[in-house]
Amino acid sequence: MNYDVIVLGSGPGGYVTAIRASQLGLKTAIVEKESLGGVCLNWGCIPTKALLKSANVFEYLNHAADYGLSVKDPKADFSAVVKRSRGVAEKMSGGVQFLMKKNKIDVIMGTGKIKPGKKVEVTDDKGKVAEYSASHIVIATGARSRQLPNLPQDGKKIIGYREAMSLPSLPKSMVVVGSGAIGVEFAYFYATMGTEVTIVEFMPNIVPVEDVEVSKQLEKSFKKQGIKIMTSSSVESVDTSGKTCKVKVKTAKGEETLECDVVLSAVGIETNLEGIGLEDVGIMTDKGKVLVNDFYETNIPGYYAIGDITPGPALAHVASAEGITCVEKIAGHHPEPINYGNIPGCTYCSPEVASVGMTEQAAKDAGMDIKVGKFPFSASGKASASGANDGFVKLIFDAKYGELLGAHMIGANVTEMIAELVAVRKLETTGMELIKTIHPHPTMSEAVMEAAAAAYDEVIHL
Repeated sequence: MNYDVIVLGSGPGGYVTAIRASQLGLKTAIVEKESLGGVCLNWGCIPTKALLKSANVFEYLNHAADYGLSVKDPKADFSAVVKRSRGVAEKMSGGVQFLMKKNKIDVIMGTGKIKPGKKVEVTDDKGKVAEYSASHIVIATGARSRQLPNLPQDGKKIIGYREAMSLPSLPKSMVVVGSGAIGVEFAYFYATMGTEVTIVEFMPNIVPVEDVEVSKQLEKSFKKQGIKIMTSSSVESVDTSGKTCKVKVKTAKGEETLECDVVLSAVGIETNLEGIGLEDVGIMTDKGKVLVNDFYETNIPGYYAIGDITPGPALAHVASAEGITCVEKIAGHHPEPINYGNIPGCTYCSPEVASVGMTEQAAKDAGMDIKVGKFPFSASGKASASGANDGFVKLIFDAKYGELLGAHMIGANVTEMIAELVAVRKLETTGMELIKTIHPHPTMSEAVMEAAAAAYDEVIHL
């Protein structure tokens, strides 16, 4: 079979690429070895949010008295929580199947390998091999949980994010190694369900890519929830020979041994580049990433790469945007290259974390003259009414021109609020214009207007 475009991998990068290619009139096929939707829909973004919602509801039930309600002894059915999460993932994967049919995209199930001459070889689950050709081949094979030599995952006592989503029973205790988005989301989930959780983070602050004030606030909120946090610490080894795990942790004060039922390795991801034919075709890589230009072309004409396997941020929405940009260029359009300085990051623990652009420290390190405005949710009427006072909105502006350099939020629903600030940065809106943009009352989003006003000494409710 000959196609205009073949996409290798059906995650949020791959399937979105295929749909946009089909919309542009290109005959398209997609190759997937496991389940449509890839890790994000089946074992990542979507099912984790289902788990987190269950934890959120359970948290509400446990604090019902704070809202004047009486709920006697609420209990979590862990297996039912996991089952709901898996059901949500299956529904979403089914939705992708529908979208493939709707857009007349051929779905080829099997393990794909690119070959010279713009060909893709696909081996199905019975070992049958078929070859397909295309004018353009887009590689979107994504990533998996990163394995560390001193943390060998066995799927039972030392697990990755995939096993963390479908454990057969709730562990009594867990050590989470790494405090990026995956680590803190699972730490919140398991702690809320009743597991005794300890986070071990190598860097001085949890969620280390975030603004320091956000990190400190999340640490404070987590400690209030009973989560133990060890920063500037590293896991040296894990002894799994007994009934429990004995985790040897190196801290600034010396070595400490933690005992737990399960260790969750959340130390990042590694790309799926092995066995897909990159070497056969001659595609260049560096440090586990495929090298591409602004429109995701590799060094070999006709071959493209998007998503986690390229040097940009490993985020689902980035992969989708890259795929759309890639095929619009293939179709002869003139897409604008993605501005990687304006990519929102979201973490869905409680309180939520969301950010875009430069941190305060990064702006200072760049020698910029800045104005910083901060508005706490403790001063927000809607946050008080919702019982969600933890957190704040922090905005960083260029002092001379009023450009929004960065936005950093921690609190309830901030992952829904961050898009406003991404649009503000895209449209080059100034701080004064943001102050004069009337926000509805009472909402959490008023804190954005108030934080902007705080930067210019015009804040009303502080």
